[in-house]
Amino acid sequence: MCRNITALRGLEPEATAEEIEAAARQYVRKVSGVQSLSDSTRDPFEAAVAEVTATTTRLLAELPPRRQPPKTVPPLRRPEVQARIAARASNT
Repeated sequence: MCRNITALRGLEPEATAEEIEAAARQYVRKVSGVQSLSDSTRDPFEAAVAEVTATTTRLLAELPPRRQPPKTVPPLRRPEVQARIAARASNT
């Protein structure tokens, strides 16, 4: 949980809904200290993720375009992360 949340504004192509939700989920995990969901944490955690996702989506839509793209590639666009996701999907 040491990773930083990467900038989503100014990506080409624009940040996807999945990337925005992943950043929101990481933020909520960090501030709440909840690493794995239980019956008592699932509903408030997921509600917070939905709220942060919606707020982030609005924020990105309302901000003016960036002059330069972010320096860091979001995790969901990194080949090693995509490979892990594909490996998990093929194991299910």
